Order: sequence, then C-alpha cells, then structure tokens
Amino acid sequence: MLNPHFNPKFTTYGTGICHLSIISHMLPFKTILVHLLLLFSIPSLLPGQCGLQSGPMNGHSAMLEATIWVQTKCAQEVMIRYWEEGDTTTSKYTTPVLTQKENGYTAKLLADKVAPGKTYAYELYIDDAKVRIDHPLRFRTQPLWQWREDPPDFSFIAGSCAYVNEPEYDRPGEAYGGNYEIFTAIAREEAEFMVWLGDNTYLREVDWDSRTGIYHRYTHTRSLPEMQPLLGKMHHYAIWDDHDYGPNDSDRSYWGKELTREAFVDFWANPGVGVGGSEGITGFFQWNDCDFFLLDNRWYRGPIDSIEACFGDLQIQWLIDALRYSKAPYKFICTGGQILSDAAIFENYARFAEEKARLMAMLDRYDISGVVFLTGDRHHSEITKMVTDDGDLFYDITSSALTSKTYNHDNEQNTFRVPGSMIGERNYAVISLAGPYGQRICSVVFKDVTGKPILEYTLDH
Repeated sequence: MLNPHFNPKFTTYGTGICHLSIISHMLPFKTILVHLLLLFSIPSLLPGQCGLQSGPMNGHSAMLEATIWVQTKCAQEVMIRYWEEGDTTTSKYTTPVLTQKENGYTAKLLADKVAPGKTYAYELYIDDAKVRIDHPLRFRTQPLWQWREDPPDFSFIAGSCAYVNEPEYDRPGEAYGGNYEIFTAIAREEAEFMVWLGDNTYLREVDWDSRTGIYHRYTHTRSLPEMQPLLGKMHHYAIWDDHDYGPNDSDRSYWGKELTREAFVDFWANPGVGVGGSEGITGFFQWNDCDFFLLDNRWYRGPIDSIEACFGDLQIQWLIDALRYSKAPYKFICTGGQILSDAAIFENYARFAEEKARLMAMLDRYDISGVVFLTGDRHHSEITKMVTDDGDLFYDITSSALTSKTYNHDNEQNTFRVPGSMIGERNYAVISLAGPYGQRICSVVFKDVTGKPILEYTLDH
C-alpha cells in the first residue's frame, strides 16, 4: 500500500527539490540532461550521505497511542507504516515529521490509530523510501483490563550505567566500557519495556561545555550497533543521573543543565517531563496496574556536603501526593542513587540525611504500601530491604552496571542489604509482576551479559 502523502520527486535529500516540469520549460534537452547527470553524480547529494542514524526506538505506550523515536543523519522527512500483527491489510501511517539539526535530527512519531491490547509491526520510511532494517520492529498498546479482568502479568527490564567507548575522547588506559553484547541478551527477553536508571550515556570532558558535545555524546551512545535491536523490541523510559546530566557528581550549580535537559527530551520518548511543576525531567507513567515515578536527583541537588537538598521540596511534595493518590499494588520510584542504604558514602541518599529523614517519615506517616525504589549509579547491584518501626516495608532494587566498569562492594556497610544479593559484575534486572488482583507478586532476576541468571528474589508483601 502506498503512502497517501507520497509525491514522486527529484530531491537533493534535504537541500532542495528540482521539478523536471519546471526545468523543461526553461532549458533545452541537452542542458536538462547535463543537469540530471550532475544531480546524480555529486557525492554530497547521494542518499547514502543521509539516512538512518539510530533507532527506531519504541517510546511511551498507552491504550490509544504509542510513540516511536528515530534519528536521521541530516534533515529528512520520516514516518512509519504500521499494522496489527498478522493483518497487513489494516496499514496506517504516522504524520510525516521533518528532522531538524537543532533537535539532533531526532523525531517522535505518534501512532494514534490503534486499539488497546494489540501488537503492531511497523516499518520506517525516510523521504518516502522504505528503510531496510534487519531486525523486527514491533510495539504494543496497553490493554484495557480495568473492571473486566485481572491485571495482566508482565515483566520489565531495569538497568543503568551504559558507557560506550570512544578512544579519542576517553581517558588513557584500560577501556572503561565493554560487554556490549548485554544489549543483545536483553533484546532476547520477552519484557514489555525497559527503564533506564541514569548514566544512560557518559558525557566526557570534551562534551559537557557545549551543545555540540552534548548532542554528539547522546548520538554516539544511541548509535551503538548492538543496541539497535533492543530499541525496536520493547518500549523505553528513562531518568538521568550525573553523567547524562553533566560532569561527574553534578549538582544544581551545573550551568549547562538546560542544554542537557533539551538533549534528554530529544533523545527519550517519555510521556512528559517537568511533572508537578518541576523544572527538570521528573515524570510518571503507568503500566497495567503499577505506577512508575521518574525522579530527577540532579536539578535541585545541593552540594555533596549539604544535608538538606537532593530532590527538593517541590518534587518531594509532588511525589508524596502522587503516592497517596496511587492505588497501585507496587509503586516503583525510579532514581539514580541508592535511597535505602544507610552507608553515607559516594552519592547515596544517606549523605542528605535531613531530606531523607523527612521523606521516609512521610512515607511512614501516610502508611504508603508497595514502595519499591529502582536505583542505579553504584556499579554494583543489590537488594535493600527496610522495615520501619511502624511496620512499613520498603525495598530498593539497585541495578548497575550495564556496560560501565563494575566493583564488588561486599564490605560496604549497608545494614539493610539482603544477604547474598551483592553483584559485582555487569548485569541487568528482569522484574516481573504476576498473580490476580489483590494478590500480586513481584520478583526480580539479575542476569549477566549473556542473559544467564545470577540471582533470583521474590519480594515480601
């Protein structure tokens, strides 16, 4: 089925359009022939000079729409053709979007002619030409289960710290990143989405003082070949931590945070940022019967020797209000650094003792159940479990690192760590929800770079 917007034309791939009918009234045939030969012989005008840079990536999914993200190499018109899997006669097209340099040549395409609980196959078109992609592209819409049946079982991926080497800009010595095959292993999972828990790219010294550098780093990481099948296999949501926000251990004083916020918005397809009136990348989404709170631990963060401010009053007030409103059996609070560990080291929340005490007191006071913090940053994985004096149970699942260097922190004094849960190698977490309404069970399996299980754990409830 042809694109209804298709209009055959001679094009210079983003530099202009040459209509044969106009030329024919102005020039003799020999001159027209010379112009055509030049048109197709100048290397800068060949389609190979533009085309797909990275993606497509499945972004936010709702019941009646889904967002597909894509990046091109230059300014070009992009769209997708999609159809319910198994029925190619029902093809639909997204509205074409022209990628622009100021957005890193990225675009978000909205598939809004869909029904709840369906799986759709799709293909990408650039300048009305189908792009050959050697891995499957599928997205799914969330089901309408409320008042009809039990919430569906589902699983999702959690991971953080994705460093992709670029030797000319890396520090000398041993490469900091590696084992990119972990993305191939994740793409084999039958999970519905992935939550990227910060440090999803690592800005270097050459990057963080310019828009050019910031967009180069985001593009370089997102273009990793091993990552491409994963981007089109499941949906993706993200927060940031210091390395995709700015320099190492960045706080609210980082002068370039407006630039990195623009890059975050351009390269991820969350349903929105700045929730609750905040200025950073705070967000929220639901998946089936669970709520996900995407916190910004950088925008309002005070200096590391400060004890009062990490998330800031505005963001904490929104979080508490939203948690009190939530009816979800599990409320996943996603943020870069560890929350429950009482080891006041590095950038753990324990360093901000005053604010942490206030947040935990409010969680306890309002008897908010089902709270699970999903955290990264630490270059190790572990499970932290805390029961308050009032009997409220909280978990912190730390998942780190995907491709960055890792460490074994067995000797770290986190007194709430679940015994035997420390993992000091590259890994990712598969978190699963199962069971009927009112009896939902949450479990986690940590897997190594090949997809082999390392540790399995079922949360108490």
